[in-house]
Amino acid sequence: MEPEIFVDVILPLPLPRLFTYFVPDDMQDNLQKGMRVVVPFGKKKQYSGIVFSVHQNKPAEYETKPLLSIIERTPIINEKQLDFWQWMAEYYQCTLGEVYKAALPSGLKLESETRVYYNPDYIQSNELSEKVEKVLLFLSDKKFCSVGEINDFLKQKSSFSLLQTLLEEGAVFVNERLKEGYKARTENYLRLGEAFQKEEALHEAFNALEKAPRQLQLLMTLLQKTGGAGQAMNGAGISRKAMLEGNNSATSPLNELLKKGILEQYAHEVGRLDLANGPIKEKSIFSPAQAKAFKEIESAFETQNVVLFHGVTSSGKTELYIHLIEKNIEKGKQVLYLLPEIALTTQITTRLKKHFGNKLGIYHSKFSSEERVEVYRDLLENHHYQIVLGVRSSIFLPFTNLGLVIVDEEHEHSFKQFDPAPRYHARDAAIMLAHKHGAKVLLGTATPSVESYYNAKRGKYGLVELFTRFEDIQLPRILVADTREARRKKQMKSHFTPLLLEHVESALSNNKQVILFQNRRGFSPFLECTVCAWVPRCKFCDVSMTYHKKMNQLVCHYCGHTVTTPQTCHACGSPSLSTQGFGTEKIEEEIKNIFPEVRAGRMDLDTTRSKKSYQKIISDFESGNIDVLIGTQMVTKGLDFDNVSVVGILNADNMLNIPDFRAFERGFQMMAQVSGRAGRKNKQGTVVLQTSAPDHPIIGYVVENDYATMYKTQIAERQMYKYPPYYRLMNLILKHKHKPVVDKAAEALANQLRAILGDRVLGPQEPPVGRVQNQYLTRIMLKFEKGHSPSHVKQLVNDAVNNILSRQEWRYVTLQVDVDPL
Repeated sequence: MEPEIFVDVILPLPLPRLFTYFVPDDMQDNLQKGMRVVVPFGKKKQYSGIVFSVHQNKPAEYETKPLLSIIERTPIINEKQLDFWQWMAEYYQCTLGEVYKAALPSGLKLESETRVYYNPDYIQSNELSEKVEKVLLFLSDKKFCSVGEINDFLKQKSSFSLLQTLLEEGAVFVNERLKEGYKARTENYLRLGEAFQKEEALHEAFNALEKAPRQLQLLMTLLQKTGGAGQAMNGAGISRKAMLEGNNSATSPLNELLKKGILEQYAHEVGRLDLANGPIKEKSIFSPAQAKAFKEIESAFETQNVVLFHGVTSSGKTELYIHLIEKNIEKGKQVLYLLPEIALTTQITTRLKKHFGNKLGIYHSKFSSEERVEVYRDLLENHHYQIVLGVRSSIFLPFTNLGLVIVDEEHEHSFKQFDPAPRYHARDAAIMLAHKHGAKVLLGTATPSVESYYNAKRGKYGLVELFTRFEDIQLPRILVADTREARRKKQMKSHFTPLLLEHVESALSNNKQVILFQNRRGFSPFLECTVCAWVPRCKFCDVSMTYHKKMNQLVCHYCGHTVTTPQTCHACGSPSLSTQGFGTEKIEEEIKNIFPEVRAGRMDLDTTRSKKSYQKIISDFESGNIDVLIGTQMVTKGLDFDNVSVVGILNADNMLNIPDFRAFERGFQMMAQVSGRAGRKNKQGTVVLQTSAPDHPIIGYVVENDYATMYKTQIAERQMYKYPPYYRLMNLILKHKHKPVVDKAAEALANQLRAILGDRVLGPQEPPVGRVQNQYLTRIMLKFEKGHSPSHVKQLVNDAVNNILSRQEWRYVTLQVDVDPL
């Protein structure tokens, strides 16, 4: 008797354990670790899960259910990925199911609750089975339906394999609304008809076409463009467009060839991704300073796996990255290039495409699920991409031969995932990913994080510094404008000091461009009644609502709740409501009022929600269609514009007056980075920094571009007050809809942890926003020395959490664990 085979399956659910399923006999030969399988869960639900292990150990505590089907013939997750997933779940204190949900694009995570949308622009190119046609007809009559509804319609347990076919055909979308103007992923191609893919038949075709020269010319074009008769007889084809372009749009003779069966037309999958291979640009020649830095990086990589590259703004760091990428792909290695913001991918993509053509793949959340699946599969099958440019989620892609990871702007807190779990830091996770592949890591920035610089200074990382700007471009001149003094003298015009307006006006009159930085979106932070001081607050969160003038709405930036802007005060009935503070939308309005002829653009979360919106704003600014670009922190990050002569930092105070031990570090980084956007080539730029505290030490460090002193003061404070990099932090955030319940649970948990860890436990304390989405929050912070084993501390925490939250009165309290919080 053959032994029974079982599999442990990762489900896309936050479950603390894996579930074991029985493998039917007819599936045993095909099954491998990393494959997607369809499994039942609970009474009615089905999920596509990942095979984590195959074994013969039948669980004793429950009766196993059988696998329903295997979705693919080959694994969708490789061994190194599964190993990386395990590390992430253990380090960031989450479940493998949560990692699975974060790691795969939604098109690869079918569930019985998944919404399936029919694509009305779908053009059928392949023959479909009767069952698939039936489902398409069913879907076309509906806006969307769930996988469960499709199962019921077909009267079968699982339709996942069928849905996979529809997804690959481009006939359906999952988990997202259709985007207007969607184009199918196919293009009309031409090839030899099946009967003419033999040498004798092809000769007969040539003889038959002697009196039809235009048809003969088209046939010759096909043979030439496919690489010869041998390739053509093997089924190689060319696009219909390419065929007609070279033959004076000879539609009639082409139709004759199709009628005779000499040629046949078919739908060729071209994908949604741009794989066009334009002219490849040669690498630029290094300046002496760049050449020295490049040699130092290569030398550091001989002894170190991680190197911190500290190069001032405009020092030419990207050119060094390009040379390093080139060296790796020459060795057949893959490269991951991580960026903190989608906005940055637009400019970097243009530069990298010129050097690497279709070897470059791009991966981020503004791409549709189907586009992300295409990139994922391309890497899995080793087709085109040797370089992937992407944001933090790119660390989950199926690399097989990773040689180098570049983390650009490594200091950026956008690399940290906040919600949902896993709450990972992409920079730190990328270092572990590289370690598992035996790859090198380059951390690049003009303003290193205190933690990374500390690691470099003590020898854990290599350190290479480049303080010379490319082509000897001068660092910008930074002028400080005292807003308190300007207000006292009544010199402020809206939110602009005379000094800033003077430089903006000068730049515009000289046909130069301006960037204005205000790290708050919306029109104003809140509305206030001038009679009774009533402020509209979110009914789900303990926070005031932000006024967005263009939409005439108040928006909660925590839960997304929106209401129409009230006309009168809800407390006293007065119509006297005024805006308080200012955001990017208000600055845009004010700059247009002061300079009516100016073409202003805005770059914040509200204006960049679609994939192409980033590209449009950046290309409009690059081409001179925007004179003044107003933005949040998006405009601070590594964007290069040749014609920007003035940068205005409208309110430095709101970056420095945050109750956080990293506030001064972050304030310095943001101001130094946005200052670096001013001035290029032969012209020194000007930065006007508006603040009510001109004597603040951080303002002085920004003016002098003095990173070293900023680091010394911050590292001394971190050591004194027991913060990273000397101590590790872990936040435990408890949530419940009733405040007394969450407060008591947090107090009990803190007391139990304090009995074990002593004064390393801080709190519980209510966070600045104590209620979000009708859930009351309280936080416990753990500080423990770097020498302590993180896994041991985490086990102690898990034991305490399980003990407290398993009690009847606190069973509905939810817990979020944030390891290395920012």
